[in-house]
Amino acid sequence: MTSYAALRAQLDALTTEAFRPELAGIDQLPTLDLVRLMNAEDATVPAAVAARLPAIAAVIDALADRMARGGRLVYAGAGTAGRLGVLDASECPPTFNTAPGQVVGLIAGGPGALVTAVEGAEDRADLAVADLTALALTPEDTVVGISASGRTPYAVAAVTHARALGALTVGLSCNAGSELAAAAEHGIEVVVGPELLTGSTRLKAGAAQKLVLNLLSTVTMIRLGKTYGNLMVDVRATNDKLRARSRRIVALATEAPDEEIEAALDATGGEVKHAILVLLGGVDAATAARLLDAHQGRLRPALRQAATGTGTGTGT
Repeated sequence: MTSYAALRAQLDALTTEAFRPELAGIDQLPTLDLVRLMNAEDATVPAAVAARLPAIAAVIDALADRMARGGRLVYAGAGTAGRLGVLDASECPPTFNTAPGQVVGLIAGGPGALVTAVEGAEDRADLAVADLTALALTPEDTVVGISASGRTPYAVAAVTHARALGALTVGLSCNAGSELAAAAEHGIEVVVGPELLTGSTRLKAGAAQKLVLNLLSTVTMIRLGKTYGNLMVDVRATNDKLRARSRRIVALATEAPDEEIEAALDATGGEVKHAILVLLGGVDAATAARLLDAHQGRLRPALRQAATGTGTGTGT
């Protein structure tokens, strides 16, 4: 077991844990001054992320290649970092119509740790190995370990185990020279500096991790053809708001009359991408489905083929 003195020395060396004497009196500030101070701290985060964009882009290209071959994206972290990974994973199905299990969020301690801290879970490397073993990880998968400190045993063990199995591995942290980045094939270290509240990495570090995860998942899905321009054509309409958004997306993409949009969506079972292909490509719903299948769900090449009439059954 790590001694208290050794653990304190490790924390003292971390930028995210640094104490800022100039902020020692913030509890005595007027509320408006305090929120201005915190907002100014938060405003530094995008620049820290911007400094790591080349590394993030390299990860996205490698990730998209694997996912195009059927690989999965797996996030693994503890505490705030784990919750952010689960959040990003849970938003992919409704936004991009990802298949069940295509994007996975793992948090140390299991689903219960999303709302209640599980004591000691982040220190359990064996839990990370067990969680990944349950997924039957393959070399086509990608595992992103998330840890503000870059030293969380659960996250480090996740990328170490995944890398040994041949999976693509990414270490996302907020300290330079982190153990997590060293363990992964790709290290993304977004150094946001000491927090307003000493060691409270749910603040700037958490904001930075959220921004990076947004980039990883969103741009990967764009690369996979799950958008048409900046339109979410793979959105899954599971409620009234999303059904209205589906109709609006089809309208923006096609500029077709409302009655034609309704007819196309009815014919395609509410599938936005299929309805756009029906309207812009002049094909029926069955042909639209066949063309999209032939092009791995990518709308632009399906539209180009529909325009030529080859393979559409139109006889042109």
